[in-house]
Amino acid sequence: MKLKLLVILILAAAFQSCSPGNTKTESNDVSAFPVIKLGKKDTSLAFNYVADIQSLQNVEIRSRVHGFIDKILVDEGQQVKKGQLLFQMNDKEYQIALSKSKSNLASARSSLEIAEVELERIKTLVQKKVISVSELTLGNARLTEAKAKVSEALAMVDEANQKLSYVSVRAPFDGVIDRLPFKTGSLVSEGALLTTVADNHQMYAYFDISENEYLQFTRSEKGRFSQNKETTLILSDGTVYSLKGKIQTHESSFSDHTGSIAFRAIFENPKGILKHGASGKVQLLSRLDNSLLVPQKSVFEIQDKNYVFLLGKNNRVKMKSFVPKLRIAEYYVVDSGLNAGDQIVYEGVQSIKDGAEIKPVDPKNKNLIAKK
Repeated sequence: MKLKLLVILILAAAFQSCSPGNTKTESNDVSAFPVIKLGKKDTSLAFNYVADIQSLQNVEIRSRVHGFIDKILVDEGQQVKKGQLLFQMNDKEYQIALSKSKSNLASARSSLEIAEVELERIKTLVQKKVISVSELTLGNARLTEAKAKVSEALAMVDEANQKLSYVSVRAPFDGVIDRLPFKTGSLVSEGALLTTVADNHQMYAYFDISENEYLQFTRSEKGRFSQNKETTLILSDGTVYSLKGKIQTHESSFSDHTGSIAFRAIFENPKGILKHGASGKVQLLSRLDNSLLVPQKSVFEIQDKNYVFLLGKNNRVKMKSFVPKLRIAEYYVVDSGLNAGDQIVYEGVQSIKDGAEIKPVDPKNKNLIAKK
């Protein structure tokens, strides 16, 4: 009896579910999708180029004489002024050399005076025909030789003075001292690297562009590589340097290794944040006027072609291909295939089929968009 009652209940439930008033057709459900209308707008396109940051001047200070370092008058990282004394070398042997050259000069001048007096005596004797004219020729030759020796001695004095000046090593310009590899009392050879001085009040940023970009620039004679074009510097940690720079110039030839050409921008560095040898990126902006932009989330690819779902009549969608000019941030810039005013599905394109009916809603407030 219980089994019979259970069968009756099951049949009743099945009959009720199949009745016309309770039939549900999932296939007739219409899903809501956000839809946007395409429009043309002005935008800026950012291009980043790896940059090599260098000081305005970065000069190696080398010893020009052989000897001991008597004094080091600066420290690493110290700011110095042009002409400031940095190193004092031992000058004893150069003082001795100067004294010797001065003695040689005095001797040469004495020999010159003797030659001049001797020549005058010979002239008198020749006039009196006491000696032959050939003696006069010899006298002139001795005078010329004495003058040459004086000139040579003067040069030796200048050379000794010059070498003596090298024992005092001074800053060639205002800048910052780098590492000091030698200490007081060190023996250094001629040409030894004592330190480096960098002028960091302005910094160069060198960056390379491709030959194609360079040719596009030269044809238009304007654009993001133009002289005095404002630039932004992105530091190695991703932060943006606070001061803007300007493009100054570019090299005269392409690199044999990379096929690119280097441009140079300059940045002010009043706080000394930028250092010689640092790295970063130079960011240049190109303005795109009246461009048609499509969000990347609205686009799907089939066999290397880009498509969107275009909203048509009766709110049915249709696949539409388009050709992008380039990609910037989260958008494609349309080259062809789409027009301003077209309505496309904004997101969720992976769950839609071509020809499907949707409920178009505004992606901002989710309100239903009027039926087309």
